[in-house]
Amino acid sequence: MSKTLLTGVSGFVGRAVHDRLSREGASDLIVALRTLLPGLPQRTSVTQIPGIDGSTDWNSCLVGCNVVVHAAARVHVMNDSSVDPLFEFRRVNVEGTLQLARQAAQAGVKRFIFLSSIKVNGESTVFSAPYLANSKPAPADPYGISKMEAERGLRVIAQETGMEVVIIRPPLVYGPGVKANFLSMMRWLHRGIPLPFGAIHNRRSLVALDNLVDLIVTCIDHPAAANETFLVSDGEDLSTTELLQGMGAALGVPARLLPVPAWLLVAGATVLGRKSLSQRLCGSLQVDITKTRELLKWEPPVSVAQALEGAAQHFLKHRS
Repeated sequence: MSKTLLTGVSGFVGRAVHDRLSREGASDLIVALRTLLPGLPQRTSVTQIPGIDGSTDWNSCLVGCNVVVHAAARVHVMNDSSVDPLFEFRRVNVEGTLQLARQAAQAGVKRFIFLSSIKVNGESTVFSAPYLANSKPAPADPYGISKMEAERGLRVIAQETGMEVVIIRPPLVYGPGVKANFLSMMRWLHRGIPLPFGAIHNRRSLVALDNLVDLIVTCIDHPAAANETFLVSDGEDLSTTELLQGMGAALGVPARLLPVPAWLLVAGATVLGRKSLSQRLCGSLQVDITKTRELLKWEPPVSVAQALEGAAQHFLKHRS
């Protein structure tokens, strides 16, 4: 295993990557954190950083590193209270990322793995037209724009320095400890609350946390990953109705789903100012992972049913 710098360990994905590498016996793992976390193995080398922006000094973390896995970011938030959200996203996700990449290249890092987002591609797809890795970018919010700009800057740095860049764009990530809307849906189902999602015929690609982590780890040293952009999913697209039914089964409760037409849900949500939420619940967003499968000879190791079971068991154990 290469000597690896990992950022974002306080986050959902970054911590899972750390835990996977630690389980596999990685002895040369460096973690950059803003706030120290309890429970990290003693063999993990931890460096505190004040924050991530265009002025961050990463040099002390990069000595002897071969690989950087950059999972830290200012993440997409539902109700952003920033005066200028795009400025804040750019400060961390663009300027901070490119500062790290430039210093990594100067330090002799061979490969830089960047956790991007499917939001670079856009917010929705139509049936039989999933996003491809080379689809024209069409980000629709500040978070997606910042990820796109970071990708573009990384490609320039790769061309100028010879450092290999690998970009991974996941859709919604779920698994044990998931938060936000996915957690809310589990709570609703567990409480037996009737939900108006029994007649949603969309198709959405999701990615289990274990599957995303497996791809990230694969890209650390796979020769075919160099300077490529990969989409990732479970390879099993679901409708919202199917997702809720599967989640209910994993929780051991019936999914009480009312067959309300999707158009009526969208209309109601629009009136209530929740149009974007209705799009995520009723609209389609599919990704084509053929390139990822063929170029890397990679398959998602965990099925949707297994991943939902893992998320459900964690929820049942830790619910309050």
